[in-house]
Amino acid sequence: MRRFRDAAEHLAWSLERRKALSPEQQKEFAEGLAKAVPFLATLYLSVDPPDAEVLVDGKPIGRPRRTYTLFFEPGKHLVRAQAPGRGGSTQTLDAQAATERLMTFEFPPLPECRASAAAPAVPEPASAPPPVRPQPSGPPASSWPATLRIAGIAATTATLSTGALLMIRAASLDGDLGERRDGLNRGAPTSGSRCWQTSAPPACDDLLRLQDERNLSAGVGTALLIAGGVIGAATAASFFTDFSFLGPAPAQEAIHVAPVVTGRALGVRLEGLW
Repeated sequence: MRRFRDAAEHLAWSLERRKALSPEQQKEFAEGLAKAVPFLATLYLSVDPPDAEVLVDGKPIGRPRRTYTLFFEPGKHLVRAQAPGRGGSTQTLDAQAATERLMTFEFPPLPECRASAAAPAVPEPASAPPPVRPQPSGPPASSWPATLRIAGIAATTATLSTGALLMIRAASLDGDLGERRDGLNRGAPTSGSRCWQTSAPPACDDLLRLQDERNLSAGVGTALLIAGGVIGAATAASFFTDFSFLGPAPAQEAIHVAPVVTGRALGVRLEGLW
């Protein structure tokens, strides 16, 4: 079609991205570019700063770059570069077929005063933010009774569960101890156990060890059950107790508990709003 400039620009743009081309395409495009270049003038253009816009015959040629390889049909052409804040410059190109030419546009750097003036001003806040009031470091007085109640429920559950497991273990050890004692005393005189005799068998040591483990499990289990009951009772009582006297504000919908002593009776008085 004898549109040499269009062919050269498209082929050169494609050859800059060789990874997208197969070897056969690279060879074909290079041969096509070599056939189009003799009919055109090639311009190697350098621009500083690289953000300057380049226009050829009044039309922009694409996104700003530092270097360009441009193709021109024979004739007169105007090449212009303009940098933001630094004006522009125009050069004339007398393009001739099968020729190459170098062209440079270089703009001086912006003065410091103008660069600072061009910088966008940071808007000042219309008014200062209100001062941050210090918050109390600890939890509010109205929340800690609920926290203690939750801890009391957890402690009650843990102690009762552990105590029950120890009591079950003590019962199991007691049954094992009874079976071993019966087997050891089988055939012994009714007056006493074999372990009380002078020549006690070695199995008596195992019986004593099992007896100590049973007593320990039973004792610790009993103590935990008692402690769990006390903690549970205290936790249950906290639901009917008014803790507002410990806080800055009176509690609402609380239960007031007060002891009552008369000449004939001793009791507890409960008042409040449910």
